[in-house]
Amino acid sequence: MSFWAVESKYRDKGHEVICGVDEAGRGPLAGPVVAAAVVLPFGTDIPGLDDSKKLSESARDRMYDLIIEKAVSYSIASASHTEVDELNILQATYLAMNRAIEELLIKMGESRYICLIDGNRNEGIKHNSVPIVGGDGKSVSIAAASILAKVSRDRYMLEMSKEYPMYGFEKHKGYGTELHYERLLEYGPCQIHRTTFLKKLRV
Repeated sequence: MSFWAVESKYRDKGHEVICGVDEAGRGPLAGPVVAAAVVLPFGTDIPGLDDSKKLSESARDRMYDLIIEKAVSYSIASASHTEVDELNILQATYLAMNRAIEELLIKMGESRYICLIDGNRNEGIKHNSVPIVGGDGKSVSIAAASILAKVSRDRYMLEMSKEYPMYGFEKHKGYGTELHYERLLEYGPCQIHRTTFLKKLRV
């Protein structure tokens, strides 16, 4: 199947703007959940573009710059660790996605659009959308969004590693690795940890 097959399907239905949407950071113990919304020129070839989870960090960094260079429009937004705690991770993910979509639509104008959402649920998306299961491996637009979201979040966590060097955020980006749990037990949580994710951990 062509990497543009999903976009072609919705273009044939009359949608002028086809926006891929994906997130990064649902699982970590610390930091925000980040979402990206991307519109690419239809049919454009971006060699090496794939689901962000299948790419190395250096490859994602290269693709990030290339996607931004080629995109018709893109937006990156987040929901903070505090919002994750207040809303729960699913609702915070929808919040980040809606923020990214709304910013992109402001740039694009009110064309006939549809948002392709990675995953099997979209009930929390306020805008015209459809869920695509495994979308980051099927849709070029979602794959691009997955890279922008992942790289943006990783870069944020690298900055946080300078502010909170004891946790090793530069190594695990906030995910629950053995090192991260060891440091949490030693130092306790910091200001960017998600307290609702630490309930079972006696810190």
